[in-house]
Amino acid sequence: MPRKSEATSTPKRVGLYARVSKDDGKQDTENQLHELREFCKRSGWTVEHEYIDRVSGSKSERQRPQMQQMFEDASKRRFDVLLFWKLDRFSREGTLTTLKHLQRLSDYGIQWRSYQEPFLDTTSAFGEMLVGVVSFFAKHERACISERTIAGLKRARRAGKSLGRPRVEVDVQKVLALQAKGMGLRGIAEKTGWSLSSIMRALRPAA
Repeated sequence: MPRKSEATSTPKRVGLYARVSKDDGKQDTENQLHELREFCKRSGWTVEHEYIDRVSGSKSERQRPQMQQMFEDASKRRFDVLLFWKLDRFSREGTLTTLKHLQRLSDYGIQWRSYQEPFLDTTSAFGEMLVGVVSFFAKHERACISERTIAGLKRARRAGKSLGRPRVEVDVQKVLALQAKGMGLRGIAEKTGWSLSSIMRALRPAA
């Protein structure tokens, strides 16, 4: 008999996301998927899609083809709920990125649930509150990162460090010699590897 927390009166279309760190045959997503499928069966949910990545959870979405496909399908509302084994199976990219992934699902109108962490469940009565909490912490983390970046830049300036890209040193005499041979600035840039803007800046008379 299904537990009370698993029961649902509204059938839901579910996408399952499973991930293992290596594709060496020693790790298998089937253990995760079996439990997730059984949970959906007990809950009266229909599994519409299964997304399986065999890559480290610290890799970005661009390096996880099945996560990319999952988000594309989520944007088209091809399922109602994303169910994953555990948050660190879903993503280990850091707090902000993980929160952004969850918020992105919510923005698409997709609910999500962690099988091993039932408190991470937007299909429950507290779902809207949880979405709000995720949104708050995502914004808070972005603000903290911005503050740390600004503080770091100020420290670097106080220490006399030069910020931004290092200036390219252009050999003006070499440029002039090549010009004397009839070569244009673009040709000189291609030949020397210096950017056209760096050459033009080097030739500019000092104010």
